[in-house]
Amino acid sequence: MMNANQTVFHPAVFVLLGIPGLEKYHMWLSIPLCFMYATAVLGNSVLILVIVTERSLHEPMYMFLSMLAGADILLSTTTVPKALAIFWFCAQDITFDACVTQVFFVHVMFVGESAILLAMAFDRYVAICDPLRYSMILTLPVVGRMALAIVVRSFCIIFPVIFLLKRLPFCRTNVIPHSYCEHIGVARLACADITVNIWYGISVPFIMVITDVVFIAVSYTMILRAIFQMPSQDARHKAFSTCGSHLCVILIFYFPCFFTVLTHRFGRNFPRHAHILFANLYVVMPPMLNPIVYGVKTKEIREALVHLFIRIKK
Repeated sequence: MMNANQTVFHPAVFVLLGIPGLEKYHMWLSIPLCFMYATAVLGNSVLILVIVTERSLHEPMYMFLSMLAGADILLSTTTVPKALAIFWFCAQDITFDACVTQVFFVHVMFVGESAILLAMAFDRYVAICDPLRYSMILTLPVVGRMALAIVVRSFCIIFPVIFLLKRLPFCRTNVIPHSYCEHIGVARLACADITVNIWYGISVPFIMVITDVVFIAVSYTMILRAIFQMPSQDARHKAFSTCGSHLCVILIFYFPCFFTVLTHRFGRNFPRHAHILFANLYVVMPPMLNPIVYGVKTKEIREALVHLFIRIKK
């Protein structure tokens, strides 16, 4: 721990404690965490492989799904291996630059996944509310520009966080009571006013996510209205089935997000170790569940997966 009278703008290392209060359970907690991480990486990798190799899945819906799978792999890989290293080997040190890099990717992936879910909602809206013009509206160049816009938006929103952290002097402690670096957790170690960090680091990304949620809600309101106006029950059932997996993924992503924010804001008696444990689950649980949800609920992906296994056996 650093001397309290010493001001260091860039500490050599930070020390991640893992989950304070649950140190004696670290080894046991690492088992399900490792299993979920392996399942997430394997499931999303297979999903990307299936979409890339199967020509019938070269459609906007599945292209956005492959983007979501890639973001899930990056999100979990940015955080979970370091957490496992802490739990297994007590490898608690992380360099300042590595910590800032982890902060950047965690927040970029969070904002990026929200934008991808919005793009998928728009895809479903066009497919159900304006099916005759679907192929004209969502062409490959349009999908490419949407993907680029998602990347640029996420980068531009989170990149200032790097400068907000690098400008801070750290002189109190270099110990972070968490298993990975996140913006406000690191900023709170500084011996300076962090009002700008709090305002920007929480408000700007959260406002963008809320905006995404509002647009997703509007899209699905119009989708549901269009579905209930369909004359055929088979058509309604097919429309519901194409949206069901996306709705499940939306709930898996946003429910833990808002639960975490609300417990931070209002759950003052909520134990810190429970917050950190939930934060670890949040970066690995949705990435693990998303390919399972799409694999179970999407017939085209199941069939493409069977075709892939048949080609591999040959």
